[in-house]
Amino acid sequence: MKSLPISSVPPSGMPDTFGRVATDLRVSVTDRCNLRCTYCMPAEGLPWMSKPEMLTDEEMLRIISVFIGLGVRQVRLTGGEPLLRRSLVDLVAGIAALKPRPRIAMTTNGVGLDRLAAPLARAGLDRVNVSLDTIDQQEFFKLTRRDRLADVEVGLKAAASVGLTPVKVNAVAMRGINDHSAADVLQWCLDRDYRLRFIEQMPLDAQHEWQRDQMVTSDEIREQLSTRFALTPLPDETRGSAPAQLFLVNGGPSTVGIIASVSAPFCAACDRVRLTSDGQVRNCLFAKGEVDLRGPLREGATTAELAGLIQGEMWHKARGHGIDQPGFIQPDRPMSSIGG
Repeated sequence: MKSLPISSVPPSGMPDTFGRVATDLRVSVTDRCNLRCTYCMPAEGLPWMSKPEMLTDEEMLRIISVFIGLGVRQVRLTGGEPLLRRSLVDLVAGIAALKPRPRIAMTTNGVGLDRLAAPLARAGLDRVNVSLDTIDQQEFFKLTRRDRLADVEVGLKAAASVGLTPVKVNAVAMRGINDHSAADVLQWCLDRDYRLRFIEQMPLDAQHEWQRDQMVTSDEIREQLSTRFALTPLPDETRGSAPAQLFLVNGGPSTVGIIASVSAPFCAACDRVRLTSDGQVRNCLFAKGEVDLRGPLREGATTAELAGLIQGEMWHKARGHGIDQPGFIQPDRPMSSIGG
């Protein structure tokens, strides 16, 4: 197993050398997805992980418990599409039983959420973020290559009805496809009491076709929204480690958020750590390396040994994602494999 020189061993918890402390764990429970979003993967999909490669529920819960012992207070389940993991409800119940109990959230595309919202809420899920880039059926099909907009809509309704609130909607504006309809999406969310967050497209597509000059920037999104709504920025001190800059809409109380991951990164306040479905720890979405926990776990590693591996990886976290640096290299893993 990896070991650090005595002089570079981190203190307790999961700090890095820049003073940030990780308390938010993102767990990818599967790399599979039932949509084919153009900014994520090719139309034909990707080679999925085999079952032996993936962590079992018991292994995932064991590792999550180690993270909680290191100070994690929120666990967010991601994918791929997390609803495709057949044991998801049992996994949520297992996380909810851990002590101290973390807040449990999930990011999903919403397809199938109408059937699972109630069981997930009973198991202990606290809230959901649903990815929805457009409310136009043709635009939705063009972006996702699937005609499932109606399924997402009923999923959102189901989540709200069982108390998985606040229900948040994540939207990516793509130039030439849905970048003209941002204000329509905001009005649609306001009418239904969903909290909308726009996210700049990031270089995490499996095709490696992302180009910065084609990305719809946060300034462009704000400009378009401002043609129909009065946006008042909330003070920076209210943001904390949250990725979105929030704006009151027409004086409030409703808000809209814009996550400028590329044009105005929030790396200095990042409190996240990621676990992939095959048991790799990533200290950043754009990390060039990762540390394996699956192998040591299956070989009988102790909790202390697993914790040491995690702490060592977080101690080496870079200052920022480096997208603007000349030598930036997109991660080999696509977003569907890393988890959001």
